[in-house]
Amino acid sequence: MRNPIAYHVARNLFPGPAIRLAFGPQVIDRELLPRDGPAIIAANHLSFWDPVLIQLATRQRIVFAAKREYFSGPSAIGAFLRAAGMVPVDRRGGPDAEHALDILLAVLRRGGLVGIFPEGTRSRDGKLHRGRTGVGRLHLRSGAPIVPIAVLNTDEIQAAVRRYPAIKRATLRCGPSMTFGHVLDAAPEPVAARIITDEVMCALQRLSGRPYVDEYGTWLRLGDDQ
Repeated sequence: MRNPIAYHVARNLFPGPAIRLAFGPQVIDRELLPRDGPAIIAANHLSFWDPVLIQLATRQRIVFAAKREYFSGPSAIGAFLRAAGMVPVDRRGGPDAEHALDILLAVLRRGGLVGIFPEGTRSRDGKLHRGRTGVGRLHLRSGAPIVPIAVLNTDEIQAAVRRYPAIKRATLRCGPSMTFGHVLDAAPEPVAARIITDEVMCALQRLSGRPYVDEYGTWLRLGDDQ
């Protein structure tokens, strides 16, 4: 799954430099980005450019879970995702989504960085939606800190309902890392994972300024829906 040469080419030769030229990204509070792992990057999700732009904002490779459709075809996004060793997820969820979480957990146990979009899909209305608890379960099982990153305007580049991208600089805002030792032994895993996920979503709401809707987004299901 991981190919260092392909990743180097994608990041530094093509399509990485072209994506940087077209879309930035500008990173607010960059010093809060982890320099190494294990750590879990948790972000809101406005555009399918988000995993690529977050990856280009960091020096270390981040292994993201992304829907399987992103990997199909000859697109620059698909090429970058494949080169970065990202984990394809069937948008129907079920065992495939659980397997994706197992792969991310293995990356964390090797000291790597993983990325997850707790909403499970791109927001179609620009609002922040209720998080799936996969991010909480990853933290409970690995102990890795969670670093929230808000993508602020990538829906202006290419929202879920938009066919072609606009040339515009993306902006990301990083938050301080989060740990949840206070809930590790306070509740069974499903309850603790929900508590953690809700706190992460609160952090993303503060960072992004997006209105919060206590309902799940549609399309991809990643993790469970406790």
